[in-house]
Amino acid sequence: MPTNYSELYFPVLVQILFAAAVAGGLVFAGLFLGKRNRNAAKDSPYESGVKPVGNARERFSVKFYLVAMLFILFDIEAVFLYPWAVVYRELGMFGFVEMLLFMVLVLSGFYFVWKKGALDWTTTPIRKAKDS
Repeated sequence: MPTNYSELYFPVLVQILFAAAVAGGLVFAGLFLGKRNRNAAKDSPYESGVKPVGNARERFSVKFYLVAMLFILFDIEAVFLYPWAVVYRELGMFGFVEMLLFMVLVLSGFYFVWKKGALDWTTTPIRKAKDS
């Protein structure tokens, strides 16, 4: 059993140094052993095997960022399900009710975002005509 912090964290330090040495060794091996043939095909930007078209400074729609933020938000909320599932039996009915409330709140937020049209990728929102 380790008795102080230096004995406790020494294996971690050794692992970090070993990983850094392996990564550095592989990079330097590639620099020294690899071929250096420069040509127009290698110097051109690669975009999924298709020649790039247009400017790289093109603006994205706000919808893109909104969907990205919503994905991160709901993804982080889904991460809370794993620890709950691990200790589900220990929490009993209290844990079940708490998670049920959490899921109701998450799904109500998802329903609100869906009905607001935030997940729609069309450029112009489709609005229903009001019946007079």
